[in-house]
Amino acid sequence: MGPRHFTGIYRSLQALLAFALACSPAFAAQEYQTDMGLTPRDGRNGSTIQGHGAVKAVLDGNRLSVHGTFAELAGPATEAHLCMGYVMGGRGPSIHDLMITKAPRGEFSGTFTLTPGQVGALNNGKIYVSLDSQMAPKGNLWGWFQPAHVTVAPDVPQEGWWYIPNFLTEQKVPPS
Repeated sequence: MGPRHFTGIYRSLQALLAFALACSPAFAAQEYQTDMGLTPRDGRNGSTIQGHGAVKAVLDGNRLSVHGTFAELAGPATEAHLCMGYVMGGRGPSIHDLMITKAPRGEFSGTFTLTPGQVGALNNGKIYVSLDSQMAPKGNLWGWFQPAHVTVAPDVPQEGWWYIPNFLTEQKVPPS
């Protein structure tokens, strides 16, 4: 066997590898969503915390694109942040700022490169969006990302284990 024989084998392997890569499925981007609800009220801020919002996000590799809407705030929005809590439903520090419409209704968005730890936190329900307003500068709306799922209208009965995929492996099977 001469050098030409090995060159032919090498080219055949290159062609086979190129064909295999072209036929293999691409890694799909992961989609997330959340409905934003009111932050906790107390005796001083009860009338100032109002409104609602919805957010969708797409994770492609380590790039997260976020887009959300909000409405019916008591005053103009001032800031929106992507935050990382220590548990789902638990507050934590801001990790990125979002661009936001400074009005009682509008949109916010941003695209960020996440660290491996932040990607893990997103996959475990620890990443959330927090929105501040003039009337509620320490938090007006918030919502923790969950894997994208079917959202049904209020009062529509659903059967079985339908709400959202659970993050805890021991809770992925419904109790008997």
